[in-house]
This record gives sequence, C-alpha cells and structure tokens, in this order.
Amino acid sequence: MFMIRAIVRPEKSNLILLELNSAGFPAVTKMDVVGRGKQRGVKVGEVVYDEIPKELLLLVVQEEKDKDDVISIIAKYAKTGAKGAFGDGKIFVTPVEEAYTISSGSKGL
Repeated sequence: MFMIRAIVRPEKSNLILLELNSAGFPAVTKMDVVGRGKQRGVKVGEVVYDEIPKELLLLVVQEEKDKDDVISIIAKYAKTGAKGAFGDGKIFVTPVEEAYTISSGSKGL
C-alpha cells in the first residue's frame, strides 16, 4: 500500500477530485493548509506573503499501478501550465504497512 499526499492550489482541487473519482479513486481526505515552497512565499510590491493557502489531498492505494495512475492524474490536473510558474504543488509518496477500518476492525483497505 502507498499513501499519496498532494499539496495543490485550492482552485485545482475540485477538478482533481472529480478526475480521481472518475478514474476509480473516490476515497480522498482533503484539508485546507498554508505553507510556502523554496521561493519562500510571494512578494507583491513591498508585502511578502509567506503563508500561501493550499489544499492537502491524502489517498491510500493498494497497488503500484494505482499509485502511478493517481500521481499522473494529480500532476496533470494540478499544473497551471503557465511558463515559469511556481506554486503548483508537490506530491509525496510513502509506504503504508497496515490499515484498519475503525468501525469493523478489519485490516486492509
């Protein structure tokens, strides 16, 4: 199993969720977050915004192919396409050793 964490622009998250659902990945946790990347925020005039609003999408998938499909979907629909643009987000993947459903106590997805 793999956990995929994607930090994306808020205006992109609904499209990403729609595409993930259409591809057979309906189970997602979404959270509002703030942060900054390597560029250390955004400067507009003399004002520096170092906490940029983003959304964090969390998914756990069973198979390697599913992981690759989810990453491909997120990368495709999170990208703004603007040349030289930054702030489109990041995707992190980590292994998941075990998962349990609280209501039933069953192990696995």
